[in-house]
Amino acid sequence: MKLDKRKCGVVLIDVQGKLAQIVDHSDKVIDNCAKMVKIANLLELPVFWIEQLPEKLGNTHEKIASELTGNVPIVKNTFSCFGSTDFVQQLKEVGCSQVLVMGIEAHICVYQSVQDMLNYGLDVHVLTDAISSRIAQNKVAAIAQMDKLGVNQTCVEMALFDMLPNAQGELFKAALKIIK
Repeated sequence: MKLDKRKCGVVLIDVQGKLAQIVDHSDKVIDNCAKMVKIANLLELPVFWIEQLPEKLGNTHEKIASELTGNVPIVKNTFSCFGSTDFVQQLKEVGCSQVLVMGIEAHICVYQSVQDMLNYGLDVHVLTDAISSRIAQNKVAAIAQMDKLGVNQTCVEMALFDMLPNAQGELFKAALKIIK
């Protein structure tokens, strides 16, 4: 299904502490998560900022957190975001029917959250260039399982251009600055 910026939210899952530095292709994943947050800000999409036990795992990587001004992380102690009543409440308040999902680890917190998002009735789009796991094969397995569940696979640039009306104007120019 085509992304609609009027219905879409962005879910950032657990790109925190040392783990964010040791996942496969960590620099690229962090860069892409930061780009997606910038895009969300540009398109005025709500961002659901999730952190798993930050007192133990550390805070969201600074490159991403610096783009989340005005947002407050939702703290969870479960693998799925749906274990947090704050997340579920914010999701209800915003009323998104589509979500773009990014974060780590793909085969644990991202995968379990995506399962629950589907059960909740959301149209789920996973940003495959903005998820990772410590072991590359675990990300591959997670994507394969999510595909079986019917999750849409996309990437940061594809999601951006899916939500832009055309290739002209100030919005398009600002978007190009983010992805280049």
